[in-house]
Amino acid sequence: MLFFCQQEDEREILSDGVSAVAGGVVALGKFDALHIGHRELAIQASRAGPPFLLSFVGMAKVFGWEHRAPIVAKCDRKRILSSWVPYCGNMVPEEFQIEFSSVRHLSPQQFVEKLSKELKVHGVVAGENYRFGYKAAGDALELVKLCEEYGMEAYIIKSVMDKNQFSTNINSNTGSKERGQVSSTRVREALAVGDMKYVSELLGRQHRLILMATDRERFSFSQYKVSAPKSCLLNLAPKEGLYEKCSLLLGEENVMLCRVIIDSKFVHIETDYGGSSDIFGTHNLQYLHIEFGDSST
Repeated sequence: MLFFCQQEDEREILSDGVSAVAGGVVALGKFDALHIGHRELAIQASRAGPPFLLSFVGMAKVFGWEHRAPIVAKCDRKRILSSWVPYCGNMVPEEFQIEFSSVRHLSPQQFVEKLSKELKVHGVVAGENYRFGYKAAGDALELVKLCEEYGMEAYIIKSVMDKNQFSTNINSNTGSKERGQVSSTRVREALAVGDMKYVSELLGRQHRLILMATDRERFSFSQYKVSAPKSCLLNLAPKEGLYEKCSLLLGEENVMLCRVIIDSKFVHIETDYGGSSDIFGTHNLQYLHIEFGDSST
């Protein structure tokens, strides 16, 4: 079991001026949730060359969007991408981020030209509904056409669909009860209603919540319980309630079964092991990693 929680630097342009993705195949998307649809993009990229996930940062600032907690903690992304190795030809997909403000006004052709001439990528992968360029003027068909003009391979894959016909607990934005595309929005909606089984299906893994203690906000320990203020959260928690069959990870080997209770101010982790306070103390914990089972509130 891989256990990461250090901040990773985004790869852009190396010091010698060479693109970090030169010669690679980039999957295009937002990659907030790193869900099974995103994994399919990475799989296709790995079949054509070294796989990268190319996304844009700073969109919220440009558009004035309200801050939202990420679905995946930034320090946990490397672990998830490493878990995709068996699917991706024993290669770890790497992330590559571009400031959105630097490409916002590019036409579809200018964007593809940037990929080809500046970043020197070998090919691109996108979903069938992918839009790009200023005001999302370009679609998947135009991406294929432009990539051909610039001597790059383009691979368009079908959307990964939700295996459920519909979720009885979740109302989609469209109100449709038909099968829909797996998306980060669906993951957020499932977390909002506490449907952890559905979250696991969409992610292809159990949702991991990470909390970080600070000088101001610390964890409190008792014989059977550890509590943390919600201000310690590094990513999006499910709705308030009780969650059974969870796991508390204290490192590579130490995993404790637990219950998680989320209220308006705290995340409480309860175990049946009476010496848990001693175990917590021996680890000098700065981080708490919680994986949710398939039980729902």
